[in-house]
Amino acid sequence: MTRETAIRIDRAKVGDALGIARVHVASWRSSYAGILPNDYLAGMSVKQHMGHWALSLRERGSFGIFTAKDARGNVVGFGSCDRSRRRGRDRLGFDGEVQTLYVADDWRNLGIGRALMAVMAEHLQGHGCGSAMVWVLRDNPGRWFYEALGAQPKAEDPIVIAGQPLVQIGYGWPSIDILIDRATARRDE
Repeated sequence: MTRETAIRIDRAKVGDALGIARVHVASWRSSYAGILPNDYLAGMSVKQHMGHWALSLRERGSFGIFTAKDARGNVVGFGSCDRSRRRGRDRLGFDGEVQTLYVADDWRNLGIGRALMAVMAEHLQGHGCGSAMVWVLRDNPGRWFYEALGAQPKAEDPIVIAGQPLVQIGYGWPSIDILIDRATARRDE
């Protein structure tokens, strides 16, 4: 059995908060090294993030949080989505939003991100969202993943994280069907 076939995508439960927090912190440390200050990344707390995710899982409403787990039940990736956090014109015309997507370093490039995106897109569609967007730091090389899934850059906004001025790019799918089609397409096509 390969790693990819051993993965299971499910709706996250409160008991998954520790695994989600571990992936979240480790992914930030590897993805944002050289982008965010080293002392900020080193100071990130799994315990603090676990509390945040446990609270989010208890109060989710239409909020969708999904985990990717290996054959042993360990969280190796997760993603979250909901209706767009921005209101009015600031929504850029998109109903839904992918808020997080992280895959543990040793599990990247195996289709887990695509599988999580497909599940989140279907969740958003099931909650009446006909379009979706995601905000990504401009300096994050992972932004190309979203472009490969058909997202188009729609806006840039300044943001400050850990005292560091950065720019985030808002990528969008004007039709959620584009995202679903791209995320579920065979990788070798």
